[in-house]
Amino acid sequence: MHKSCDRKVAGVAVLLQTGSANATIQQLWQHMPMSEGKEQEIAGVDIHPAGLLPRDAAYYLYMGSLTAPPCTQGIPWFVLKTPMEISLEQINAFAKLYPHDVRPLQPLNGGVVKESQ
Repeated sequence: MHKSCDRKVAGVAVLLQTGSANATIQQLWQHMPMSEGKEQEIAGVDIHPAGLLPRDAAYYLYMGSLTAPPCTQGIPWFVLKTPMEISLEQINAFAKLYPHDVRPLQPLNGGVVKESQ
């Protein structure tokens, strides 16, 4: 999720597929807490967000909602067309900590999905 300085919110989703390990994900997972707790900064760790995005920036766009309460409507979602590969081990490490991290599919309710060129 992104919030601009004028407090507008947009979602960016990157589809994942099982394949090679992702180096940026691996760096995150090395420091991922194994239980809930206070947020903390890890000194000396620099994460480069570009490592979480595919090179091809083509996307689908639709108006949706936040995926967690309060589930505010009217949020633009950019879903990148090209999936990123991460390893099965990386998927399983996340799923172990967040086994129910899926919101049920929501109907479009007359909404339109647009596609970038």
